[in-house]
Amino acid sequence: MSKKWYNYFVETAPAGAEPAEGPAEAGPPSRVTDVVRDAEAETTFTEPVTAPTDLDVVYRSAQIPTPPHGYTVIKVAEMLRSEHLNALPDDVKKKSIMVALDAAGVKIADIVEDAVRRDRALDTYEHVLLKNLDDTRAQKETENARLEAEINQRVSELRQRIADNQAEIDRERKELEAWRAGKREEENRIAEAVGHFVSPNPITK
Repeated sequence: MSKKWYNYFVETAPAGAEPAEGPAEAGPPSRVTDVVRDAEAETTFTEPVTAPTDLDVVYRSAQIPTPPHGYTVIKVAEMLRSEHLNALPDDVKKKSIMVALDAAGVKIADIVEDAVRRDRALDTYEHVLLKNLDDTRAQKETENARLEAEINQRVSELRQRIADNQAEIDRERKELEAWRAGKREEENRIAEAVGHFVSPNPITK
């Protein structure tokens, strides 16, 4: 993804500042994309990122080294937020940082290039994470569909077992009702037959 600041011009000294001794950065103004030709290319990671939330691990995998002079865009960011510079106006912050870089023999282009490479590494790794998420989602959705089918099949089997159990209960109830009907008929026949030999007790209280 192209960032807006990739097209900004790289400033080599604070406005109105006297030229400082040190590395010369003369010439016409250059855009960030002129300083870093492959600014919008994707980063290649050389090793697995085992701790994605640790951005230092991401940078290390992207082979973004700390230069010998020790100045990176991260260090510059920390300097800007330090108690010495944090409360100062932006133009004073800018001049102070440029003076410090100049004194250390650090080119502004080096900081800009480091910023682009780190920014590009973050974007690329985000794409990696998004792809991993998409792959995981596709895999798990397929698995979920299979599990849902298994659930439905299992539910269907269990409902059939419930229906079979109820059918067995109904069958045995009907058999009982049929047996009771036969029993009543047999009891009536027995009572009718024995009625010829017995009579009610004539003594009543």
